[in-house]
Amino acid sequence: MFANTTRVLVIDDMMTMRKIVKKICAEIGFTDVTEATDGNQAWEVISNANPPIGLVISDWNMPNCTGLELLKRLRADHRYKKTPFLLVTAEAEQSQIVDAAKAGVDQYVVKPFAKEDLVKKLEAVHKKYVGK
Repeated sequence: MFANTTRVLVIDDMMTMRKIVKKICAEIGFTDVTEATDGNQAWEVISNANPPIGLVISDWNMPNCTGLELLKRLRADHRYKKTPFLLVTAEAEQSQIVDAAKAGVDQYVVKPFAKEDLVKKLEAVHKKYVGK
């Protein structure tokens, strides 16, 4: 699993969802969790983060800048194109999953989810980056 000191950015326009994800992150040992309310705010956090954000957990559907738009922006920027990215979505349509995969998402989890579901997805994201 990721180191406990990995800087995690949780992005969701719903405060309740941010609290749930942050709580799970704390329960599994993350000690540095920041939050943002949409992709634009997240971009500001990521751009100014020192040390850099090491894991992004983002909602898909948000005003101003969606999680998918943020993902595409990160993957297009050489500084952040290898930032681990987990997309949280209420959408389970195959076409949207394909869109996210094409954009370079590492994993996605469908709402509502249990703590175990999120942990399993985070482990899968970590495994993808271990050899890199």
